[in-house]
Amino acid sequence: MLSRRDAAIRLDIPLEMAARHGVPSHISEADLAQLEQDPPAWLVQSRANRTGAKKVWARLECAVCGFAEQERPKKWWPDWTVLVCDDHDLDEAPRPATGTTRHRVHGVGSRFTALVDQRS
Repeated sequence: MLSRRDAAIRLDIPLEMAARHGVPSHISEADLAQLEQDPPAWLVQSRANRTGAKKVWARLECAVCGFAEQERPKKWWPDWTVLVCDDHDLDEAPRPATGTTRHRVHGVGSRFTALVDQRS
């Protein structure tokens, strides 16, 4: 069984849309496969309206340990160079490129710090 959130990620739709259109809180792989193969009108319309300019889900992955999660992108997220889990020492992260200055932005996803490298 998959959660509604996992189903929304697979369908590439917002969680709110999944709930609004009756995707159950838990759905079997078979039922989700059926929904993907024979999409209802609302899902067809949602996909037709998508321009690709804005992602529905973003994959966040730690450059140190590889922990990953899918989250809805936030407008305030910076264009980061590297993501690391909050509990890692920053010395564990890949070094910034020569001639760049690095700053941190906390609170990306559930547990990440975004490292943003900018030319000095």
